[in-house]
Amino acid sequence: MKHDIANFKLAAEGKKRIEWAERDMPVLGQIKKRFSRSKPLRGSKMSACLHVTAETANLVRTLKAGGADLVLCASNPLSTQDDVAAALVKHYGISVYARFGENRQTYYRHLEAAIKHRPVVTMDDGADLLSLLHTKYRKQAELVKGSMEETTTGVIRLKALEKTGKLLVPIIAVNDAKTKNMFDNRYGTGQSTLDGIIRATDILLAGKNVVVAGYGWCGRGFASRARGMGANVIVTEVDSIKALEAAMDGFRVMPMSRAAGIGDLFCTLTGDIHVVRKEHFKKMKDGAIVCNSGHFDVEIDIKNLKKLSATVRKNVRNFVDEYTLPKSRRIYLLAEGRLVNLAAAEGHPASVMDMSFATQTLATEYVMKNHRTLQRRVYDIPQSIENWIAKTKLASMGIMIDTLTAEQKKYLESWEIGT
Repeated sequence: MKHDIANFKLAAEGKKRIEWAERDMPVLGQIKKRFSRSKPLRGSKMSACLHVTAETANLVRTLKAGGADLVLCASNPLSTQDDVAAALVKHYGISVYARFGENRQTYYRHLEAAIKHRPVVTMDDGADLLSLLHTKYRKQAELVKGSMEETTTGVIRLKALEKTGKLLVPIIAVNDAKTKNMFDNRYGTGQSTLDGIIRATDILLAGKNVVVAGYGWCGRGFASRARGMGANVIVTEVDSIKALEAAMDGFRVMPMSRAAGIGDLFCTLTGDIHVVRKEHFKKMKDGAIVCNSGHFDVEIDIKNLKKLSATVRKNVRNFVDEYTLPKSRRIYLLAEGRLVNLAAAEGHPASVMDMSFATQTLATEYVMKNHRTLQRRVYDIPQSIENWIAKTKLASMGIMIDTLTAEQKKYLESWEIGT
């Protein structure tokens, strides 16, 4: 089997990790059982560019159970769990191209290996695979019946492509599903980002000034979790509605230009470029910690941080680099500005990824059933899929809810009854 992984000797440990995650993914487990019987993806070549984690392993195992011939590559150089990658190849027969810490050249070589598999369906986390299909491999894009996009950054890129009229493939915006962003982005990112920061720095958050750049679902989640740990949270935003929401949620809201001189810890969660810039570094106090939990390593202007620094000490702790600015002010950059929750920790807990990957799996089945009618545009997840996932997740948690009575249904569907 074709693959490029770090070390086969890690496979046994990776198998344990995959099985541990599986026990906390009951919704995906139900889909896997059905897929094993019905084989809705039988013979379909798939390529997935995702974070290679234990949770992702259970997603690709489900797709394989459904009959898919699948290749998996990493969507981020620092998010791969090498033991999981080894286990997927050795124990589950899945082609994997992923190594923790791979350089840019290797990263793109792995992307090309996934494309050379000639997939009819793709999955992306950041749209790098789709980007190559729209540039270097345009002719091959004609084979693709549809693609799923997992993250906010990727959906932004693909909607921009759609707006130009140059989108070549139907896209299902998995990230925009409520069963994904309201839970994965908010609770998953909130918890895993704190986990990564604490593992990397051993910081006590209580009493610290924590600056949260961006108040989308990821920012909301991180801000609320940081406050729960006793931090004084400051939110920076460019969107007036989100800024107003943050203020009414009880957070201080101000421009980054002002927050830069106050913060002890800065975390970017925006999906945009250079949110923390040269002028902000110049204002930061000695010992300030800067990290990112957005998909790409562009939110922190690392190039200018290097230019400002008199000295740079790499790895003063695992995933911590020290930049010394004039007047001996030190700024600590975590995980090279990449996703701190996946680089320095293990990413989102399996329980929340259960819903995200159930959504991914059912979206794949939907594409295979409906590809002949899908146009080259970005689609939302069908509401019926969302409803099934939410109900199944509740049932797995032992939670029951009310149902409408016939009288209530009639009332909600009518206009005649008034005061």
